Amino acid sequence: MNLAVALRHDLAERARKYAETEGLPHCFSYGQPPIVCFVPYDHGARHGNFLQESHKAIRANQTWRKRLEKVHTGRRSLPTTERGRWMELDSCTSSDALLMNIFCHPSLSKSKVAALLGIEPGLTPCFGYKARVPLASGKFDRTEVDLRLGDLLMEAKLTESNFQSAGKVLLTAYRDFSEVFDQKQLPQTDDQYFSYQLLRNVLAAHALQCSFCVLIDARRPDLAGAWYAVMKCVRPVALRTKLRISTWQEVAEAAPPKLRAFLAAKYGISGEGLK
Repeated sequence: MNLAVALRHDLAERARKYAETEGLPHCFSYGQPPIVCFVPYDHGARHGNFLQESHKAIRANQTWRKRLEKVHTGRRSLPTTERGRWMELDSCTSSDALLMNIFCHPSLSKSKVAALLGIEPGLTPCFGYKARVPLASGKFDRTEVDLRLGDLLMEAKLTESNFQSAGKVLLTAYRDFSEVFDQKQLPQTDDQYFSYQLLRNVLAAHALQCSFCVLIDARRPDLAGAWYAVMKCVRPVALRTKLRISTWQEVAEAAPPKLRAFLAAKYGISGEGLK
């Protein structure tokens, strides 16, 4: 069993126990392992996939609230719902839901998370930020970044298999690609580069003069290895010093107590996982 599949199994089992303990409405996907999808309460008053304080803050922010309406792409693997469709953030394995649980929590600014990430406390999160990455043609690619906090861009992963691959022709179309990367050293095949999402995000950080952090689960050393393989190929020293990696476990350890307890119970994410 690979690491991504093992983590999906673990998260699904934890979500099942959490839903049953808390009496939260939920269902299971048809796949293996069956993934827990939480059913939101009437009128959106509560959602089992979110800590109540975070969910309340999300509902109060129009931009954040729109993220809850992102339709689930695997609808055929889920039973029929009275709502007519499932949403991506209903799933217990959604990295976006985990990201919003943490960064929408109203007490986060009083925690040590900002210090961990090297940013000012109290910054307003921008989820699904559309970065303008320049192309050699003079146009721009609107690369979507999972989260922007001030001058920090962040790519968050949980059970995703990898950072995807893309054709070399696609990547060499970016204006700064050869300036930013040692192309010969990048992980690749004859016609593709690996870790496409990371390459685009590094290019976005370069264009915007931002720092960039990859946020992964400590139980996924394979993703960490993929990131280090990209980092060592970044040419500009100033940009390389702005690249970092952190884990959900490190963030949990720095989080407010109630959020920390939620992450441990529902996701098995805690500072204990660092020891």
